[in-house]
Amino acid sequence: MRAYLDNSATTPPSAAVAARVREWMESGWYNPSALYKPALEAQKRMEETRRLVLEAAGAAGQRVIFTSGGTEADNLALIGTLKSRRQPGRVLISSLEHPAVSACAEEIRRLGHRTEEIPATAEGRVDLQRLEAMLDPQVLMIAVMQVNNETGVIQPIPEIAALRNRLCPGAAIHVDGVQGFLRVETKFNAWGIQSYALSGHKIHALKGIGALITGAKAPLKPLLFGGGQEGGLRSGTENTCGILSLGEAIRTYDPAANARMRELKKRLREGIRQQIPTARVNGAAEEADTAPHILNLALTPVRSQTLLFALEGDGIYVSAGSACASRKQKISLVLKAMGVPTETADCSLRFSLSPLTTAEEIDYTAERVAAHYGVLKSYTRR
Repeated sequence: MRAYLDNSATTPPSAAVAARVREWMESGWYNPSALYKPALEAQKRMEETRRLVLEAAGAAGQRVIFTSGGTEADNLALIGTLKSRRQPGRVLISSLEHPAVSACAEEIRRLGHRTEEIPATAEGRVDLQRLEAMLDPQVLMIAVMQVNNETGVIQPIPEIAALRNRLCPGAAIHVDGVQGFLRVETKFNAWGIQSYALSGHKIHALKGIGALITGAKAPLKPLLFGGGQEGGLRSGTENTCGILSLGEAIRTYDPAANARMRELKKRLREGIRQQIPTARVNGAAEEADTAPHILNLALTPVRSQTLLFALEGDGIYVSAGSACASRKQKISLVLKAMGVPTETADCSLRFSLSPLTTAEEIDYTAERVAAHYGVLKSYTRR
């Protein structure tokens, strides 16, 4: 049997997306900037996707810029916004961020701004009390993700926006919504944030397509220069098949799948804990504080890479953290920011589900995790 539980790294294109992409690759490949009828049809379909993105994010009346993925969207939001600021200031970045955001700090400092890290609580949420103490009129921007990609913890965006409104109303808030979009409720307009990034391949669209939502008139400078596509903010011929795959993924996403994923996540957690009582959840204890598709478990004393490779032999695919950083660092920086001891972080695995995940995959995974753990726990680390 095969069980793919690394959907936070990427998801397979859905059957609906695959069928549409095949159709569009044959008939919808025209350059949407051209003036003849087939190209105008491609442009029309592209604008429909833009509408679907705004509707799904509660961002009616705002602007969508198509990008190559979540990383480019995050970079454009952060660097593009700060390039438009004339005076230097402070930029606050959550200590829980994905590298697509945290790695921008060096470039932000090159622009003349000062970056500071927002501490996290032991449960993996931004520490609101400490954030409040950091806020003043010198803060230009706050970057906080919607759902943590390693623990699944939902960040308190409304509370952060309320603090911003009271203490530094001129500061922009950027939200990396790559793991939150469609999986948890997004209220761009109601929250009062200035930008929101998302990625297609996390929701069963193609790789190579993402989007940045910004305020309709939010100041933003481009990072790419050329033909002036996307309102002059992201030059380059649009990835029409990617954009249309994103639209199809949004259009066909079933909100009821989120409740099913949450039940399956609970089934996996309890299935493992029944056989391994010492298994510990990394992140918030309350289910309502987490996304439905991500579970991070510490299985001390078995090292995560050892268990990961053992599970791979059974056709079970999980991860030890962010796929974007897994080959570059030994210990998760997210778990470190939460104060998780090194020996615990080194024994932690991330299981991430999708609407395609089945109960059979969950039960098989729980059984194999317990079986391997029973053997491997007897071995001591050298």
